[in-house]
Amino acid sequence: MFPVWLYYSIKAKSLFFFNAANPGMKNGGMAMISKMDIYNRIPTQFIPKTLFIEKDESPELALERILDLNINFPFIAKPDIGMKAFGVEKIHSKEEFWKYINWTPSHFLVQELIPYQKEVGIFYVRKPGEDHGKITGIVAKEFLFITGDGNSTMLELIKKNPRSHLQLKILQKKFGAKLKEVLNYGEKFILVPYGSHTRGAKFVDFSHKINNDLVETIDCVCSQIKGFHYGRLDVLYNTFEELCQGKNYSIIEVNGAGGEATHIYDPKHSLLWAWREVARHWGILCDISIANKKAGHSYLSFKDGRAMLKQTGALQAQLRPQ
Repeated sequence: MFPVWLYYSIKAKSLFFFNAANPGMKNGGMAMISKMDIYNRIPTQFIPKTLFIEKDESPELALERILDLNINFPFIAKPDIGMKAFGVEKIHSKEEFWKYINWTPSHFLVQELIPYQKEVGIFYVRKPGEDHGKITGIVAKEFLFITGDGNSTMLELIKKNPRSHLQLKILQKKFGAKLKEVLNYGEKFILVPYGSHTRGAKFVDFSHKINNDLVETIDCVCSQIKGFHYGRLDVLYNTFEELCQGKNYSIIEVNGAGGEATHIYDPKHSLLWAWREVARHWGILCDISIANKKAGHSYLSFKDGRAMLKQTGALQAQLRPQ
């Protein structure tokens, strides 16, 4: 896809034009941005309770602040600057919290656990000067799971499915001896409760479900995020009907210029189709960036852009599971 990016770079007169797409986000939301900074821009009624924890803060004080905010076990811990759900963990006890603090290489966030079991990624764009935006794609995320047959151990079930087999090393480290257990026939066990492609989730294109009510709901949220024009919202919800009505949902992530149109990963789509969809979104990103540049927002310099890419690579090496 690099020739496509090069085409849009020539059109925008910068390799790092994306910086102007979302003036309210560092680097336009491409990379190396604090999640807490983004959450602080979103009205609190749309997001989980979230607390910023410094790397060198004492575990006792951190846990006291967490409980004071009425965030109870289990809760979610994740790096403040992260990627691809690396370092995102569900914390069930004090012992697991101490272990996470000892592991994490950087500042991190603690969030209340949202009870909804369904997740979608909604891609939203709004060109500068327009009062309302639009949804360009929706992806439903099926968490990585296995289903018992009454005979096979959990380990055997994991190995039968290529999607879970790819996560085997991490799952063995996480569950240990529990993988020797046999699930009852039809019993469903969620291995990874996160909607990330890199953590084994299956992505299903839900774009056919875009409707006016959903657009209005998402537009209501995004119009309140200052300086946000392009990106993907990851949303946990109860039922799709309630989500469209603006009820019983919570936004767990807002990804800016670096957010992928993840509905391309539906297995039913061809590689050519995915390339076209990526190119379509890059074209929108380019147009928004050019418009914001004309309004006075800057692109990244080549020096700063190269530094950002270097920092991103180093961060990924730190967070990637071993």
